[in-house]
Amino acid sequence: MTDTNAFARLLPFPEPPPLITDYIAARSAEEMDGPGPWDIAALPAELLASLPGWLDDVCRWLNQTYAWQPQHVIPPCWKEHDHLAYEIAVLAFARLDAYDDAGSVIVWHEQYDRFVTRMNNALGKTGDDCRVGRHEARPARFALAAWPTRPESRAT
Repeated sequence: MTDTNAFARLLPFPEPPPLITDYIAARSAEEMDGPGPWDIAALPAELLASLPGWLDDVCRWLNQTYAWQPQHVIPPCWKEHDHLAYEIAVLAFARLDAYDDAGSVIVWHEQYDRFVTRMNNALGKTGDDCRVGRHEARPARFALAAWPTRPESRAT
């Protein structure tokens, strides 16, 4: 007897917001030129506004689907970690394309594994606090403040 409900607990990957889906389609059809939707720093405000909720859903899905160990959990304060926001956006959009081809799925899983490694390297010891809801400002902030201010314009 086959258990037809064996995978009933598995949730589908979250769908991107319609505005983002339309933007992807327009770029694919070469109807418009613009940054990749994963380039969150380059997106216009109206597109950027629709991403945080979807990317949060993606993080929840990744945590539920893949986080078997505490160090695999993307912390709930991921938006406060600029490096995570950039990488999660890229990972989410890569996931949309990956499932068109089985070989690409393997590559996406390898990318996900490398993302987890980079996330843990970047979060360091603060990752444990963040994962339980105790986020603090960037620990390396003091080192960045040590850089001298750059003049706005330079004489050539």
